[in-house]
Amino acid sequence: QVQLVESGGALVQPGGSLRPTCTASEFTSSRYTMKWYRRVSGRERELVASITSPDASTTYGDSVKGRFTISRARAGTTVYLQMNSPQPEDTAVYYCSARQAYSSNDYWGQGTQVTISS
Repeated sequence: QVQLVESGGALVQPGGSLRPTCTASEFTSSRYTMKWYRRVSGRERELVASITSPDASTTYGDSVKGRFTISRARAGTTVYLQMNSPQPEDTAVYYCSARQAYSSNDYWGQGTQVTISS
């Protein structure tokens, strides 16, 4: 059972920056994908970004391309979401998910609130 813990959500002014973090307890495989999603109440969940291990291949949702960057620690199982110039429409609960290679199980964190407001 993989456990995910997000942190780093905050209230930030538009144009600022923040970096939520997701740490996984452990993986049984070195091949896995970790993703950031976000959800606004009343709207569908939106994929923000993903990163694979071990090759660190990344993908981004159209709404965050060029503004957000997903990365992972060289050692361990921590991923970061660098949010530059966030805007009020980026306000949401951000969730981390993970899936190991050759598995259909998705693991989820509890979410971290990001609020962009002046």
